[in-house]
Amino acid sequence: MKLLKIAITNLASITRADIDFEKAPLEQAGLFAITGDTGAGKSTLLDAICLALYAKTARLKNDLKNTVSFNGDDIKLNDPRNLLRRGCAEGSAEVTFLGQDGERYLAKWSVARARKKSLR
Repeated sequence: MKLLKIAITNLASITRADIDFEKAPLEQAGLFAITGDTGAGKSTLLDAICLALYAKTARLKNDLKNTVSFNGDDIKLNDPRNLLRRGCAEGSAEVTFLGQDGERYLAKWSVARARKKSLR
């Protein structure tokens, strides 16, 4: 699998991000690093890839038993819906990639509050 594009909307510290690996400067990069200050969104970028592909992230361990309220439901703290930016009504992660078969694929994950109303 080769990543071609990542699109993130309202997840954790990232309001909106589009990363296109088919355009400069990344199109010619064989290897690159994800760097930045604390809270810049490095882990959120990796979370977005995992969410789009698998609907879960490695960062949110499965052993948590505490719950929070989300859309009238009690969900575990390790639920990926907790990655929605506070105060936002909806969020998403999309990954376009080239598969082993040479075909392009688009994987999507999204979350929205009831009636897409944000909590303020």
